[in-house]
Amino acid sequence: MKPIYYCYFSSPVGRLLMLEQDGKLTNLDCEAEQTTPNPKWIFDENRPLFDEVKAALTRYFNGEKETFAQIPLAPQGTAFQQAVWTALRKIPLGETATYGGLAQALDNPKAVRAVGGAVGSNPISIIIPCHRVLGKNRQLTGFGGGLPVKRFLLDLEGVAYVDKGVEYVKQKLLKKYKI
Repeated sequence: MKPIYYCYFSSPVGRLLMLEQDGKLTNLDCEAEQTTPNPKWIFDENRPLFDEVKAALTRYFNGEKETFAQIPLAPQGTAFQQAVWTALRKIPLGETATYGGLAQALDNPKAVRAVGGAVGSNPISIIIPCHRVLGKNRQLTGFGGGLPVKRFLLDLEGVAYVDKGVEYVKQKLLKKYKI
């Protein structure tokens, strides 16, 4: 098995954990999603990929139009999850989608709940923009990094949404790393 490298990036939404394997980003997690690093992982904040990701995130958080298209990604998941994550990457900066709309885009209109599950298990937050998915009528829905982070990201992108003021949404409970 190829080595897994990790490092952290201090951002306006807290400390983000990045994982790289074979020159590709496999995970980018907000603080609420993180667990203690696996002892087999290698801490190395000077990897070229991490420098690239940090620079792109800095541009994004500075309000620049960053698409993250140049960053090589390797999220681990099922074929259906991969299809949903690919669809998420097509949501332009400052725009949103709904779970139903994503299901339609995947030619599977009855898969709304399955789409929600795939969105919720996105291993590369921000770069695969699951925060751009809203409920019906533009209502704010859950986010693994927490609703305050989702609000921040949507506000940064100038996205209008309906906020019911709910702060607690069941977290992903420290998702398991599948690499």
